[in-house]
This record gives sequence, structure tokens and C-alpha cells, in this order.
Amino acid sequence: MTYATPADRDTIQNEMPWAARDLPKTTFALLSQTAAAHGARKAVSFSLLSDPNAYCETLTWSELQAKTAQAANLFRDLGIGEDDVVAFVLPNATETILTYLGGQVAGIVNPINPLLDAEQIAAILRETKAKVVVTLRAFPKTDVAQKTAEAVRLAPGVTTVLEVDLHRYLTGIKKLIVPLIRPKNPVAHKARVLDFNAELAKKPTTLSFADSTGDRVAAYFHTGGTTGMPKVVQHRYQGIVYNAWLGARLLFTEKDVQICPLPLFHVFATIVSLGASLGSGAQVVFPTPQGYRGEGVFDNFWKLIEKHKVTFMITVPTAMSALMQRKVDADISSLRLAFCGSAPLPLELYKRFEAAAGVTICEGYGLTEATCLVSINPPDGEKRVGSIGIPFPYTDVKIVAAATGMACGVDEIGEICVSSPGVFSGQTYTEADKNKDLFYGDHLRTGDLGRIDADGYLWITGRAKDLIIRGGHNIDPAEIEEALAGHPAVAFAGAIGQPDAHAGEVPCVYLELVAGADVTEQALMDYAKEHIHERAAHPKHLELLGELPKTAVGKIFKPDLRKLAITRVYDAALASTGAKVSRVSEDKKRGLVAFVTTSDAGAKEKIGKALDAYTIPWEIEADQGHQTKA
Repeated sequence: MTYATPADRDTIQNEMPWAARDLPKTTFALLSQTAAAHGARKAVSFSLLSDPNAYCETLTWSELQAKTAQAANLFRDLGIGEDDVVAFVLPNATETILTYLGGQVAGIVNPINPLLDAEQIAAILRETKAKVVVTLRAFPKTDVAQKTAEAVRLAPGVTTVLEVDLHRYLTGIKKLIVPLIRPKNPVAHKARVLDFNAELAKKPTTLSFADSTGDRVAAYFHTGGTTGMPKVVQHRYQGIVYNAWLGARLLFTEKDVQICPLPLFHVFATIVSLGASLGSGAQVVFPTPQGYRGEGVFDNFWKLIEKHKVTFMITVPTAMSALMQRKVDADISSLRLAFCGSAPLPLELYKRFEAAAGVTICEGYGLTEATCLVSINPPDGEKRVGSIGIPFPYTDVKIVAAATGMACGVDEIGEICVSSPGVFSGQTYTEADKNKDLFYGDHLRTGDLGRIDADGYLWITGRAKDLIIRGGHNIDPAEIEEALAGHPAVAFAGAIGQPDAHAGEVPCVYLELVAGADVTEQALMDYAKEHIHERAAHPKHLELLGELPKTAVGKIFKPDLRKLAITRVYDAALASTGAKVSRVSEDKKRGLVAFVTTSDAGAKEKIGKALDAYTIPWEIEADQGHQTKA
């Protein structure tokens, strides 16, 4: 059947309860089912370079099943049982896919963002009690191997490090040059170091141990992590299989080809994109180790779609904006749909992309804590631009008023709360205290503000923690961002609340322009005042940056913008004291804290008078100790 309306969702749900569906219970059973049905068809493809003519490695479903069994056997032989953890700190590669799948067959797999620093990686390894870590062998233009070595030194529970050498993907002169310029990586940790592919080749291509017989925790995914200690989310087989079933039932067949330039440490790439292929038999293409961030990916993107005859692209708003700065220079007639997630899609960008690429865009919504998928603008039905569509079958969404904990009515804004087969009720995070107040009944609190309209479409109106609270008045930053995104010179907009001595905070917006754009900050400020209807939401500060800070999946990273604003505002307030802000850092209990330096030992009182009217805490850093403001 098609998936076009809330009635279609209800029809699917009414076929039978979720628990009654005859579905594979484990990841390996799911992979084996797909390999049995589509064994000779292409499963996964990876290329080190973005050039469409470069070498691209492809595994069929039968080959993927066999190599996943080898990886699982390797991990089991290294002491990984069902409750033990295999972590990986890797860019995208075939080996990353094998580690992700094999790790959750043998035990619990723990993908880690390779952009984190060594201390943060180590903190995750200690939290998950990882025994085995898979990472890169030292390679030019990346410090992943060096950071991971230091992280393992700080995480003594790791007993084995398996190294992946990207050299095997090279051809021609580069294959000869890389060994000559390969950076050194002195190992200071005590874990043994083995070659991943050499060890993999020794293992049988069928499972040498019995697969799990029922549901269990199979993956740990961290959230956040650019400042402070990331929270670690527990995912069960049931949630992984649920996402795969959604992909097979509603989106893909074995004849589809996805392109997914997102990182494999993130749920969008693994649970959703790769998972949907596991469920349906569709091929999934991963271009370059860095995905969208890879050299030449945006310039070659349309050619890659032509080469692989892609039918379905996985994307995020920031990537779509970058693609709109390039001509469609290839035959992309095979492309049917673009699935956009991670952040709300501005209306003007939606219109530009659909007109340029001639492709239907489906906005979706998900989050790590729910094993990802929650809702989608229906592929076969009405797409309400700006909404995140209708909840998937077996997913129940409630809008809850924070003040009362009661359900909101139609179009009333509250916190989006979710219950589904992917929600691990009461045990979402590995740290028990992180689960406190995380649920309303059996519904996970997402932290997102939203509403449900009269036809059952879900709309995100902002993040509870992103609200700009100006003198007690709530301002949704999306209102500012949407308005400025309509300016032809603006590529990205990030609105935050900057500290204010009188109102607590006032609106501030940072902008990144499209390539070659020539516009002044004053012209953009005038445009903002004209197009932002709520006067209280007019920015008090607008600033152009060469590039806005973004996460690995293309979300604008607002904590970095807040640090810029705090530094600027506090430095202005401190101008007459001789002190200045040296850094703004995250504190687990107090949030962002401004650290102030001064050469004047008697400046404490002056600094207090300058900053005490602001709500962001500060500390004086000086040679003779420091004074803290709580």
C-alpha cells in the first residue's frame, strides 16, 4: 500500500500489534534474511575519493553477510560477549560498516565521533567499558590514529586495538607515495595492536557461535560531545529492526539505490540509512571517508548520482544549501526522493532545491534517544513544507505542556514526547541519573517544542533549551532564522540569545553567506527587521562569519555561537577594567562559564560590578588563584 495519510498509518497499525509481527529478532537474522532474498545484488559501496571515476569497493549482500560473520567471529575471539563493547573511532569505510554490524552481532557496538578530542573519546570508552577499539592506522591528513592512541592510554579497560589501513583503497602514484609520508604514531598505551583486515581474513565466513536468541542491548550511541562528556544512549535489537522494517515497508525495495554522505557514527547513517537497506535489500553508497565533508563531494555529487543511478539521497539542510551553490551538471533522472533530517528545512531552501534538482523532498524527524525514526512527510502524500510529517506506524507522539504535564490540544505548542518500539523506556542512557525526569509515563521527552495540526502533521517549533527568553518573553530562534534564510545572499543562519544586563538575553544572529555574495551587515539587519514580524525578535546583533560552526551531520552548533556572543558582550562590559574573557567553557552543573583574565590583582570588585548584572557565571583566572561567581 502507499503511505500518504495518517489513515494509511492507522491501517498498517491495525493489521496486527507490533509484537505479533513475524520479524527477525537480531541484526544478524535481519542481514541473513536479506542475503537469502537478494544475495547477488549490490549491498554497500564505498569510495575513498569523490571522483566518479575513482576506485569504488562494492559488496553484494552475500559478501556482506559473510564478512559480517567474520567480523563477529573476530570480536568474539577477542573476548567480546553479549554484554561486552566494541568501540570504533573511524571515518566511513567498508571496515566501518563491518565493525558496526559485526560488533552488534558479537556484543554491543559503540560508534564514536572521530572529530572528538582524545579526552572525550576516552571518557566514552570508560563509560561504555569498551574492551576492543577499531580505528585507523596512521594516515596522511588525519589525526584519528593519534587521538585514539591517546584515548586508549586514558581508558585502561581497552585490551585490543584493531587498525584499519586506508592505503588499500589507493591506486596509482598515491599508493606509492603514502607509505613514504605516513605520519608516525608512537603507542603509549598497553593494549595490543593488530591489523583489522589481516585478522578478519583468518576467520570463518559463517558464525562460529550461536546468535542471540532474543532482544538485548546491541549498540551504544553518544549524543552531543563537542563540549563536556557526551551522554550514551542504549539501543536494543528491537529498535534497530523497527527502523529497518519502516524502510522496507514504506520507502525502499531491493531495486533502490541510496547515497548517504553522512558519518557512520551517527544514527541517521547507521540506524536509518544502512538499516533501511538491511531491511529492504536496497544498495547504499557511502562517498569518501568524510561524506559531505570530503574533498570534492559537493562538486561531484550530481555526477555520483548519475554513476550509481541513485534513486534516494540522504541529506541535511546545510548540505542542500551547499549543493544549491553548484549547477546540476549530470543526468540525475534516476533520483526520486531526498530524505532530509537533522534540522528543520527552511521554506526558501526547499523551493530552490526542488526547482533545481526536480526531486521530491521528504522531511523527517528522529533522535538518537528513540533509536531514531519518529515521523516523515509521507512519500506518496501531501508534504507540508516546514512540518516533519506524520508519525510512523507504531509510534505515538504526544505534545505535553511542560508546566502541567498534561497533553496539549490541536495546534497547541508543548514538548514533543514519543513512544515506539525504538524507545527504551526508563533505560535510555547508560548513566541512571541521566534518565531522571526523561519520561512522561512511557513517552520519551525529546526536548523539542512542537505542535500537531488538525490533520495529524507534526511541526517542530524549536528546542526547549534554544528558546531566547527576553525579559520573560519566549522567542523562537527559528522565526529569526527562517526570515533571514529567505535572503538570496544567506546560506545559513544561527540565532541565539546573547547575554543582556536588563532583559537576561536578547536575540543575536550569526550568518554564513553563499559563495561570492556581496552584502553588508547593515543591509541584512534592515532585511531582518522588515521580515521578522515580532518586534521583540528583531536581532540586537547581526554578524557575518566565514563559516558557521556545524556538527558532523551538518547541524549549526549553537554552543559555539553562544561562546562567541558571551565573549563579545562580556569583553565590552569589561572594557574599563582592563580584564578580558580568555575562554568560555562548559561546566556539567553550571552550563557555559566565562573565564576572565586580568593582570590587576585588585580588579575583582571592578569585574564584579561590570558582570554581576549578567546571568552567565564567570570566574577570574589569575596567577594568584581565582575567584568564582556561582
